Amino acid sequence: MAMLNDTIYALSSGAPPSGVSVIRISGPLTRDILARLVGSVPAARHVSHRTIRTRNNQPIDSGLVLFFPAPHSFTGEDVAELQIHGSKAVLAALFQALGEIPGVRMAVEGEFSRRAFENGKLDLVEVEGLADLIGAETEMQRRLAVEHSAGGLSTIYDSWAERLTRARALIEAELDFPDEDDVPGSVSDMVWADMEKLRNDIQHHLAAASAGEIIRDGFKVVIAGAPNAGKSSLLNALARRDVAIVTEIAGTTRDVLQVDLDIDGYLIKLYDTAGLRQADDRVEMEGVRRARIALRDADLVLLLVDMVNPLIPDDLEQTSPHVTVGTKRDLIDIASDRYDLEISTATGVGLPELRRLIGNIVEKRFAGLSMAIPSRQRHKDSLTKCLAALEAALSQTDVNLELRTEQLRIAAEYLGRITGRVDVEHLLGVIFSEFCIGK
Repeated sequence: MAMLNDTIYALSSGAPPSGVSVIRISGPLTRDILARLVGSVPAARHVSHRTIRTRNNQPIDSGLVLFFPAPHSFTGEDVAELQIHGSKAVLAALFQALGEIPGVRMAVEGEFSRRAFENGKLDLVEVEGLADLIGAETEMQRRLAVEHSAGGLSTIYDSWAERLTRARALIEAELDFPDEDDVPGSVSDMVWADMEKLRNDIQHHLAAASAGEIIRDGFKVVIAGAPNAGKSSLLNALARRDVAIVTEIAGTTRDVLQVDLDIDGYLIKLYDTAGLRQADDRVEMEGVRRARIALRDADLVLLLVDMVNPLIPDDLEQTSPHVTVGTKRDLIDIASDRYDLEISTATGVGLPELRRLIGNIVEKRFAGLSMAIPSRQRHKDSLTKCLAALEAALSQTDVNLELRTEQLRIAAEYLGRITGRVDVEHLLGVIFSEFCIGK
């Protein structure tokens, strides 16, 4: 990470050309830059319309200028925002003027958010929520990200860390004053009862982590079945474009193909796999192997059966959770009750029902869940370790109290790692490098 006391600037809005571009500046030289570019520092948090000029007094453009004095800004430093015309030439001229000022440089990825974190304006979960909000493509991703970026999840972790700290304080007080003859042992009985409750809270919360990951990374639906059951045709029909090659020849699909769908605000990752059969061709064999891996990792399997020639691969019977879909309905005279659903990609029959079915299954999975749930492997790992330390403190009743309170301290530290309240230096580079430049 470059020097933290530099003043940084970046384009914070989308790529030019655009109607308006927003340039953000942060750091100790912000006031000097404003005086130099627009003649004076505008009144704090009031919009001013100004002409932006080069060092030789040549106008670059005119636009709106905002100044946020420290510490009441996004980064906690002096911050300015310039809203100007979003042309490449205007931005190039402005960046050249900024680049000529000593101690001023272009920001690197995530540097504004990193400064906000360093200055205590955002914690790590809020920072990650912000990154997810920028990348959100579906309604549920937006809701999850808003909850995280607004501190909904951090509030829970902070309150848990506080309970752990309070428990340690009470036990240590009891250790320091063992001769007080109020009610022997009553304090620690109360403390351990609360820790028992906390353990259950964390277990319940951790159980929702897979839901958070599904909202963020997608619900995996795998289309499986015998060769020529109509898997690729279904992928194309649901994607509403030709993604997969469709032919009469069995075994055309040699790899796992994937498209993203938005069903009821959830990101659905739909996978088309090679037909499951004994293959002699080495490439097809590899396709079948990959299909099996995809099936193992699926959240839902759509088992396609060609109703004209109803073949179900033997090794697929046990696949769960799955929905059996009869295909090529247009070629069949009478409906059968062997299938959960019957479709025809040729005529479109049953496709809206299939989309609805997938939507309902996902919906059921999230019924009654709040959005204050973990959504990253990092959260899950720290929560699991926190839980293990808490379990150790609760179960080791024959161990002396100092060792048990040490486990409570470790549990609190793992919670602190999620929000960044403890030493997280090694995490920072990783997290902020995922950001775009102007954030």
